[in-house]
Amino acid sequence: MHEWGRPVGDVNGVYADGNVPVPIVLVYTDEGITGVGLGPHAHLDTVFAAIEGEDPRGVTALYDRMLRQTFKAGHAGAVFGAIGALDTALWDIKAQAAGEPLWRLLGGRDRRVPAYASGLDFGLTDEELVSVYQDYARHGLRAAKLKGGLDIERDRHRLTLLREVLTEAAHGARPGLMLDVNEAWTRKQAVRHVGEIERDLDLVWVEEPVRRWDAEGLAVVGRGIRASVATGENLTGLEQYRPLLAAGAVDIVQMAAVWGITHFLRVSALAHAHDLPVSPIGTTPIALLHAAASVPNHLISELQDLRPPRGVSLDLTVEDGAFVLGNSAGLGVTVDEDSITSFARRTDGAMAAGSPNVRPEHAGRRLLAVADPGATARHRLTP
Repeated sequence: MHEWGRPVGDVNGVYADGNVPVPIVLVYTDEGITGVGLGPHAHLDTVFAAIEGEDPRGVTALYDRMLRQTFKAGHAGAVFGAIGALDTALWDIKAQAAGEPLWRLLGGRDRRVPAYASGLDFGLTDEELVSVYQDYARHGLRAAKLKGGLDIERDRHRLTLLREVLTEAAHGARPGLMLDVNEAWTRKQAVRHVGEIERDLDLVWVEEPVRRWDAEGLAVVGRGIRASVATGENLTGLEQYRPLLAAGAVDIVQMAAVWGITHFLRVSALAHAHDLPVSPIGTTPIALLHAAASVPNHLISELQDLRPPRGVSLDLTVEDGAFVLGNSAGLGVTVDEDSITSFARRTDGAMAAGSPNVRPEHAGRRLLAVADPGATARHRLTP
């Protein structure tokens, strides 16, 4: 369980109590090495059958074996997440067996991975928003991503507050601002909304302005605004990225931590072939941070909470605006199983209406701005 200690969410919904389930997979070997992966458990037995009894050091071949194992069921969505979790655990095992941190095994030279702040802040008041990003700023972060998408004036106001916090912390230097709307708009809504904000503010990128698969729509948005278009966190497999890259629909190529390391490396190579930067996202993205240290086109990585989930320890620090990876062999992730099992976890709300994981009925079909959407979310979801 990731315990944020405050409401977290986006335009689709908010976890009012700040408790977000984090699924963990542990893979054991006959050599006594345990690999850790984070991701869904969907069809886990079926997927694991592809790697059971195999040498984990052949991880890239085993990744393709897992894809073949789910050929008919479909290797997308939660099933792709299960593949990613096992893939991450295998990379962890391989690096531990080699006695090296994964970033070094993958060919990385610098353990510092540039970061931007992302507070999942849709349900926060102005005062809470300022306080949260002041904490990020104290760790040297000078770029940040805001959740929004329902009201132009609210987004403009909150982005202005964010700019003031980061500018003050940087003694006047201009910060990097991003806006993430999690597929809430139509094409025209996106161009109009961002265009109004860009009258007063400079945005580095707008994230998921329209549906993830809408290559033509993303390209239309990209041509209609000054900011870059970022997307990809919900895409699974190279086949879902190719149409977007072919259409010139994405400027910042993203991958979610939950989809695994091999996926990240392959998408990074595809993006690099198109001269595009990559930017991984996720609540606990340590696996992709190791991988990011090894690719030539990494731009910046998302830093959500400054604390790991309950029962999870990371050989990782945040200093001067960057993740700093440690020297522990493998991923540097330690799991305290007793701490996790003794905690009364709340898991029933992960897919409930009102959570960020369920698309609202009227998404993309709102004619008017939603008055004080943050307060509405808090009122609706607070027990």
